[in-house]
Amino acid sequence: MASVLGTSTAILASRSLVSPSLKPAFPSISINPGKGYGRKLYGGIGIQGRKGRPQFHIAVTNVATEINSVEQAQKLAAKESQRPVFPFAAIVGQDEMKLCLLLNVIDPKIGGVMIMGDRGTGKSTTVRSLVDLLPEIRVVFGDPYNSDPEDPESMGIEVREKVVNGEELTITMTKINMVDLPLGATEDRVCGTIDIEKALTEGVKAFEPGLLAKANRGILYVDEVNLLDDHLVDVLLDSAASGWNTVEREGISISHPARFILIGSGNPEEGELRPQLLDRFGMHAQVGTVRDAELRVKIVEERARFDKNPKEFRDSYKAEQEKLQQQIASARSSLSSVQIDQDLKVKISKVCAELNVDGLRGDIVTNRAAKALAALKGRDKVIAEDIATVIPNCLRHRLRKDPLESIDSGLLVIEKFYEVFG
Repeated sequence: MASVLGTSTAILASRSLVSPSLKPAFPSISINPGKGYGRKLYGGIGIQGRKGRPQFHIAVTNVATEINSVEQAQKLAAKESQRPVFPFAAIVGQDEMKLCLLLNVIDPKIGGVMIMGDRGTGKSTTVRSLVDLLPEIRVVFGDPYNSDPEDPESMGIEVREKVVNGEELTITMTKINMVDLPLGATEDRVCGTIDIEKALTEGVKAFEPGLLAKANRGILYVDEVNLLDDHLVDVLLDSAASGWNTVEREGISISHPARFILIGSGNPEEGELRPQLLDRFGMHAQVGTVRDAELRVKIVEERARFDKNPKEFRDSYKAEQEKLQQQIASARSSLSSVQIDQDLKVKISKVCAELNVDGLRGDIVTNRAAKALAALKGRDKVIAEDIATVIPNCLRHRLRKDPLESIDSGLLVIEKFYEVFG
C-alpha cells in the first residue's frame, strides 16, 4: 500500500499522469480536467492547480475497498502469526507493577517504569501482556518514525517538510508499538545506520532507521536492563533526555524523534543500575515472590491452562480484556480535564523537598501519575488518596542511598507523606 500511495503522490507532483508502472496497480483510472480538490483520500486523490494552469482531479475507483480489505487481512494474519501472549487480566497479584504500567499507557509523559524483583515473578510476562491493551494512535502513513500528524515535536524531518510545503498527509490508525531491546543488540541496530542495499544498488547515501525510530511514540522494553552494556545505556540516556536520536556516521548526519515509554525489568541481585539511567524512569515498581500457598497454586494452574491451550485460555479472558481496554481509552480521553488543587501540588513538592530528592522530576512525575490514576478511576479531580497510591513509586528510586539505612525507601516516602499531608 505504501508503494501505491508513494507512486501516486510522485506522479501528481511531477504532473506526469500516465505511467506504465501504474497500469497493473490501478485497473481503472479516469483523469478529469476541471475542479481541483485539496483533500487527499483513498477514494479520490486530488491536487489544486496553480492560477492559469489546468486543474486535475484523479478519481481512483475500486481502490479504497481493495486497500481496506488488504489492510484488514494483513492485520489479521499478523495477529494470528504472533506468539500467543498471556492476558494482562489473567495475571494474579503484582498490583503495584500492573498499576504502574497502566498509568504509563494512559499518560506516556510519566516517563516509563523500572520493575525490579526476584527472578520468576512474572515481570517480563506482565510487560509483554500489555501489548493487547495498547490503544491505537494516529500516524502518518508510510513514515518509519510513526510521526504524529498534529505534533511537530513528534514528526520526522520529511513529514515536517511536507507540512511546511502545504502538502496533504495521509493519516492512518495503528496500535502503539512495543519494541524489545535485546541485551546483545549492536549500537548500529539501536540507533540506525547507513542503508547498505541502497548504497550498493543505487550508489546513494541513505539512512536505515533502527529500534529507536521504531519505538517513537511507543514502548521500548529492556529485559535485564541492569546487564545492558554501558555504550547502549549512553544511547538510551541521550535519547530519553532530548526525545531525539542523532546519528553521525559514514557521512550521514540525521536526527529523528525518539520519544518512547522506557520500561525496564531486572533482578537487583544481578547488579545495580547506573543512577543516571535509573532517574530517567518515571516510576519504580518492586515485585516480590508470592508467599500465600493458595495464590501460588492458582498461578501454577492458570499457567498450566495457558500452556495447554493458549487460544481457549485467552478467549476466557476476552471480556475482561475488552473492559480494561475501554477503561484505558476512556482515561486517556479524559486525562486533559483532570484537575489537581494548588494545595495538593504544594504538599507534593514539600514531600520531595524534605526527602532531599535531587531535581524536579519527582514533583512532575508525581503530579502526572496522580492525574492518570484519577482518570483511570473515572474522576476529574485528584484526591490525597491518589497521591498516596503513586508517590512511593515516583520517589522511591530518587532518594539518596544510605548504606546504613535498613528501612525500605518506599516506607520512608509513605512516612513523609503522612507527616506532610496529616
